[in-house]
Amino acid sequence: MSDNTDAQGMPTPNPALKALKRFIGKWEITGRTDGADEDNIKGTTTFTELPGGFFVMQHIKMNFAGMPIDATELIGYDEEKKAITSSVYTTAPTPLPYSWKLDGDDVEIEVVYGPFNASFKGKFLPGGKYTGSWRPNPGADPNVNVPYDITGHKIDG
Repeated sequence: MSDNTDAQGMPTPNPALKALKRFIGKWEITGRTDGADEDNIKGTTTFTELPGGFFVMQHIKMNFAGMPIDATELIGYDEEKKAITSSVYTTAPTPLPYSWKLDGDDVEIEVVYGPFNASFKGKFLPGGKYTGSWRPNPGADPNVNVPYDITGHKIDG
């Protein structure tokens, strides 16, 4: 149960979720996997705040080096972990758990689940843009956790 309540005793979103507001909208993403001579990652991602403000939904549609990806992520605040976490639903039989750290313009996201073991480090830039890199964590298989760099810019919202 949330420690955050309003005057009527109803739960309210954890204040940490306010950091997600700058994501709300539609973003165009481009990037490339390590060693690629040209961009081989292209797509869009749309962040929507769900009613009540407890969750943000991200819908990702992209071509990742020839592999189509269509995924939905639900992002919220985990009171037990005292952290922003998410679950990504895609073609895998189980949702993938992610953890988020947001500090000013800096964004860190990590997945550690089975063979998936990678971290994203990125930064918001002026003008509705961001840049960052996904890298395998130490000891992770780089064939499963493909290293890549991406940039994004807001196109709506």
